[in-house]
Amino acid sequence: MVSQILFIVITLAAVAMFSFNLKKVIRNIRFGKAADRSDQPQKRLMTMLKVAFGQTKMFFRPIPAFLHLIVYAGFVIINLEVLEILIDGIFGTHRVFGGLGMIYDVLIGSFEFLAIGVWLACAIFLIRRNILKLKRFSGVEMKSWPRSDANYILITEILLMTAFLTMNAADAKLQTLGVSHYTVAGAFPISQFLQPLLPDSVAGLITIERVSWWFHILGILAFLNYLPYSKHFHILFAFPNTYFSNLEPKGEFNNMKSVTNEVKAMLDPSFTPAEAEVGRFGAKDVNDLTWVNLMNAYTCTECGRCTDACPANMTGKLLSPRKIMMDTRDRMEEVGRNLDKAAKSGDQTSNGFDDGKSLIDTYISREEIWACTSCNACTEACPINIDPLAIITELRRYAVMEESKSPASINTMLGNIENNGAPWKYSPADRFNWAKES
Repeated sequence: MVSQILFIVITLAAVAMFSFNLKKVIRNIRFGKAADRSDQPQKRLMTMLKVAFGQTKMFFRPIPAFLHLIVYAGFVIINLEVLEILIDGIFGTHRVFGGLGMIYDVLIGSFEFLAIGVWLACAIFLIRRNILKLKRFSGVEMKSWPRSDANYILITEILLMTAFLTMNAADAKLQTLGVSHYTVAGAFPISQFLQPLLPDSVAGLITIERVSWWFHILGILAFLNYLPYSKHFHILFAFPNTYFSNLEPKGEFNNMKSVTNEVKAMLDPSFTPAEAEVGRFGAKDVNDLTWVNLMNAYTCTECGRCTDACPANMTGKLLSPRKIMMDTRDRMEEVGRNLDKAAKSGDQTSNGFDDGKSLIDTYISREEIWACTSCNACTEACPINIDPLAIITELRRYAVMEESKSPASINTMLGNIENNGAPWKYSPADRFNWAKES
């Protein structure tokens, strides 16, 4: 009874803590402006099923895609066993679904094959990151925490799978010995090879089985509460992120309603906009972006595929699309902390943004945004449809339309368009001189 009460208390505390942190994340995403992504629900659903659930964009790199698929399937399917663990922990039963007979044997056997697959895949991922040191896992943005974050998760997955197989091995041996409470249930095609390594004493086996059982479930609950602090939040956010992703032709810029209204008013003095749009042109800080942009930032897996595909980054320029997303998320987190501090101190006037900082300049430099070629390669490369270009475009709009600050080459081009109707310095009358006979 004591262990049951302890289990219930720990589980409720873990769920409550996760709910509290998730609420903060949602609050931060709501810093963003409104964006209507309710159109074409069937197409959005198919995009989510294809990209997030089916992971189709991962298979441009087949080897890591296959390994990731194993980890993904293991995470989803093996954790179905958590339901049984929860029931056993609450009611003091053991392998409560064991009565399913052959079906249960197939399930546990399948879980074990997945567990060893996840174990091997995570080990390979660790080797790729820390021994082979693939280039796309490095960069100025991949500092101590982002670099360590992936290692922590991979090591945790290996430990959880080890605990799962060890638990099964001890359980199977206890079943063979006919120990009460350990009813005969399940098939153990992988953990059977661990049984010779375990002691023969009943007390020792029970200790190993119980320690592994507790480690497995506590590890899962700890992992749940680690997600809001980790890039692995994409496990949850990949699905809404792909559902609400941009369905327009890739790379197509959106027109600003305020600018469109001004142009229409110039062409038609009788034109009256349906609603007045108040705010700045482009984005200076995260509250000038849309909630979709901010959700993109929380969904970023930091895999580096966007940066690896970026032509500006390839040529040694400062731009890294991955850094754009990480900086946006970091700024959101900072504003959220400012709000929390203000709430604790009783300051009702603070909005979290009045700290003298902003997304542009403080986090993302002008050199970064102007290095972008707007080719959209980053969005195409992202396995879950994150759109760094949308953020870069809004930061550029702010720099040009609010501050009139842009590189000299951009100013020259804009001046030529205004005066000559084309980006070049030649007048319209001289535009076809090249075609004249010499």
